[in-house]
Amino acid sequence: MRIAYLVNQYPKVSHSFIRREILGLEALGASVLRYSVRDLASELVDAADKQEFEQTHYLLKSGAASLLKAVVTTAIAHPIRFLQALQLAVKVGWNSDRGLLLHVAYLAEACLLQQWLRTADVSHLHVHFGTNSATVAMLCQVLTQIPYSLTIHGPEEFDKATAIALSEKIHRAAFIVAISSFTKSQLFRWCDYSDWGKIHVVRCGVDDLFLGQDLIALPSTPQFVCIGRLSEQKGHLLLIEAASQLAAAGLSFKLVFVGDGPLRQKIEQIIVQRHLEQHIEVTGWATNAEVRQHLLQSQVMVAPSFAEGLPVVIMEALALGRPVISTYIAGIPELVESGVNGWLVPAGDAVSLAVAMRQALHTPLDQLTQMGKNGRDRVEQHHQVAIEATKLLALFEKYQA
Repeated sequence: MRIAYLVNQYPKVSHSFIRREILGLEALGASVLRYSVRDLASELVDAADKQEFEQTHYLLKSGAASLLKAVVTTAIAHPIRFLQALQLAVKVGWNSDRGLLLHVAYLAEACLLQQWLRTADVSHLHVHFGTNSATVAMLCQVLTQIPYSLTIHGPEEFDKATAIALSEKIHRAAFIVAISSFTKSQLFRWCDYSDWGKIHVVRCGVDDLFLGQDLIALPSTPQFVCIGRLSEQKGHLLLIEAASQLAAAGLSFKLVFVGDGPLRQKIEQIIVQRHLEQHIEVTGWATNAEVRQHLLQSQVMVAPSFAEGLPVVIMEALALGRPVISTYIAGIPELVESGVNGWLVPAGDAVSLAVAMRQALHTPLDQLTQMGKNGRDRVEQHHQVAIEATKLLALFEKYQA
């Protein structure tokens, strides 16, 4: 079968899990075409992402003239379906957070996409995230009758479920993938009971870069690492508060922020204001190999997020045998268990976060090592990309046109 993937921005530094999933499907013999609404070529640092960029078709790169031509030819060739799609675009756009005009633009994107899908003889369209690209897929399904499916991550979809017509998208989809049991429960909130049966848990996976080698011993130097986009929901500012408490207590440690984003300048300013330059380093974006190296150079990974789905970097850290400090939110407690493979603290609580970090600093190296092994065992059981890709392919085959 021939599967098409549609993502709003692909490839993207923080979306390596999508690349792994696609490659996992291809390793099983599936033919996967890549489509994206827009590109982020200027931000790509990983060679694998750059290779994916060369294989991806971009809707907005085609230009306004191509989009307009696609609208006209689709309306002429399939007038009834076009009117049905237009009616749906108006219905969804009228109550949306982005307005009616943008939904007309989504219809134009769907018209162009449907031409590409027909030409490529695609039998199924899959979308990651339930936002604008899912709207394009839903409109494309009306135009082509090619079934679509969605992988929902959260929290963005649940923060504005009504505004993005999440219930409508679930109802019209062939099936829905939830990345965790928590995500599945939230989807139950936003769809009719009759649609519950089409929601399946398929977890994000880790590949051989993180699971393929023997465990490397923890370093003796007390170092934490926090990996992710420097944005409000990731909790970096709270982590600086916790680190400041540790530094004030005279504890020896280093904390490395791996990533970039809108908060970088503010983070660097606060580090200087609190005289934490000897304790905290900000590296900027890193390749997959560099992320792996930063994890191996650290004893513990910290993810103090306020809002998440289930961060892939937690899987990566545990796969490398590094315990994790994170928060009691979303799907994280399905992977991290306090006292077993890390520590969980209440989100937004700098004192509790500092206490957990202090406990990690005072935990003997052999105990940290055992916690890391426990974490790797859990990732091997639930987050191997080859196993999760097999589950996903079975769903594609079940629901193909």
